[in-house]
Amino acid sequence: MTTASQTPVQLDTVAEATTRLLDTIRGLDERAVTEPSALPGWTRGHVLAHLARNADSLLNLLLWAHTGIEIPQYASTFLRDHDIEAGASRPLPEHLADNAAATTRFLAFARSLTDDAWRAQVRTRQGRPIPAAEVLWMRLQEVEIHHVDLNTGYLPSDWPASFVARILPQATADLTRLTAETPLEPFALRATDSDYTATIGTASPTHTISGPASSLAAWLLGRGADSDLTGDLPPLPAWK
Repeated sequence: MTTASQTPVQLDTVAEATTRLLDTIRGLDERAVTEPSALPGWTRGHVLAHLARNADSLLNLLLWAHTGIEIPQYASTFLRDHDIEAGASRPLPEHLADNAAATTRFLAFARSLTDDAWRAQVRTRQGRPIPAAEVLWMRLQEVEIHHVDLNTGYLPSDWPASFVARILPQATADLTRLTAETPLEPFALRATDSDYTATIGTASPTHTISGPASSLAAWLLGRGADSDLTGDLPPLPAWK
């Protein structure tokens, strides 16, 4: 008989990040919802609508892991985009209530999963097979990165060190994959506040880009934060 799993350590991390996000939403005024976010073409309302629906979409993957019945992350790309657009212009109290409810559903169900369920394989909306445990990392990325995208004063430098330590190597690996299709002049990365170093490209790097690890990660993720980076920053290929 399978018993309820011990709560994964990262689940507490997701809950803490969610609390910070909800506190930021509570601090907004009504006009803030329609003001621009840091994402081109999206208001803060778009970001908030996306965050709520993302929580529900990742809950679908946890339900898949729990039941063994395939439940796609999103029913379709069209409905995903439609739900974001339709929800963007709602009043602030509705955004807050929606995000609070969606995150409560996600976290409550996650806490009930068994070890077998966390090991079960599901697929992301891009079709990538993953163990259900990786869904927690997916949600943490959404919360931390889009918290910055809200453009309310929460910065990459506010990211917890544990998050930066994982997202920076991942962003580097993702850029390495992209540059296999869109070559860049090789360059090195060097974090000034940790021992992290890496090289983008297969040849010897021609220059080094240095700065705080959080700023390097934000830049690689297309979130700017390049004011405290040194070196010749090339334009990065678009994320796919």
